[in-house]
Amino acid sequence: MSSKKHATLRYTSLRASIFLACLLVFALLGHFGVIPVAGATGSVFLLLLAVIASAPISYVVLSKQRDDMSEQIVSGVSSIKHRTKQRIAEQNAEEDAADDAARAAAAGQQ
Repeated sequence: MSSKKHATLRYTSLRASIFLACLLVFALLGHFGVIPVAGATGSVFLLLLAVIASAPISYVVLSKQRDDMSEQIVSGVSSIKHRTKQRIAEQNAEEDAADDAARAAAAGQQ
């Protein structure tokens, strides 16, 4: 579990790194004239290229990290679900005890 403790942070940082590497590559290609870049639309074009290129790379390269992150999220959600069920059961038991005490008191007064 300790290797998967920060799986979400690890996946996110690696995903951002892949995006930034793609952006750097496309910016260098634009700087050297391999890709035509002109003005603000050229910058947006480079960003879109980096997003489009980094998505499939991340999908293939980060599959293990994505699975680890998924396990971490499922584990966290199931833990929260278990605590919520336990809290509801405790509240129901308290309500039942209070209801039984009120009924006993009402029966004693009659």
